Amino acid sequence: MPKQYLKNFYWKDYLNITLGLALYAIGLIGFIRPGGIVTGGLAGIGLLVEYGTNGKILLQETYFAVNCLLLIVALKILGFKFLIKTIYGVITLTAMMTALTIIIKEPIISGEPLLSGVIGAMMCGSGIGLVFSANGSTGGTDIIVALINKYKNIAFGRGMLLCDFIIICCSYIVFQDVNKIVYGLIVMGVMTYAIDMVINGFRQSVQVLIISEKHDIIANAINKELHRGCTMLDGMGWYTKKPTKVIMVLAKRAESVELFRLIRNIDEKAFISQSTVRGVYGEGFDKIR
Repeated sequence: MPKQYLKNFYWKDYLNITLGLALYAIGLIGFIRPGGIVTGGLAGIGLLVEYGTNGKILLQETYFAVNCLLLIVALKILGFKFLIKTIYGVITLTAMMTALTIIIKEPIISGEPLLSGVIGAMMCGSGIGLVFSANGSTGGTDIIVALINKYKNIAFGRGMLLCDFIIICCSYIVFQDVNKIVYGLIVMGVMTYAIDMVINGFRQSVQVLIISEKHDIIANAINKELHRGCTMLDGMGWYTKKPTKVIMVLAKRAESVELFRLIRNIDEKAFISQSTVRGVYGEGFDKIR
């Protein structure tokens, strides 16, 4: 069924992604890298390579090369349509980091590596939060998680945290300085907190109740365009004393943006209630343990 109510392209998403990538690039190149601090993820690996080679292999070169390899594998499994925002994010971020490397010749804050790292972490975390809120991606570990999620719906928070911890600890091999590990862990904590503050638990599950006279059209569109199940409940408006239908939808937090857009395009007068749920178990969500 062709998408009648949900557009494939939203220019505001790419505006938010671009702004988020700009914040991330400035925080990384202007504040974190001059302080000799290693972060987690693929950016952390790129920083380790740059520090270890004395700048012969730049951060953005490692970042782009590894992402290209991951994208080649992911394209065959997930498809171009699923990864289009990731591809845009990788290319744009690489270009921004390259440009900033040329522009920023001296540390913005000199002699204060921890302060510089904390400011950079706040900017990077806010940037990543904006990217995630628009369903975008900076590549790297996000691609790996998407590949694994294709077959298993597992929470990877602890695994990714362990990987980031190992990457940061590897900075001791380059600098022989325990303080660098401490700085890296502080930066990672601040960055994680900033991401949570921006997206406000964007990847949690939500329960949405929809009351609309066009309930049948909305329910069909949710099934066929969002590929989400929904439940039709019988209700009655106590003021009007008229029977009504209530659509209940359980979805991932990241899907709520498209869900609201779909409902708005069908019935702008629809009454919608959204609440965050602590856990959803069953097909398409977590397994019952």
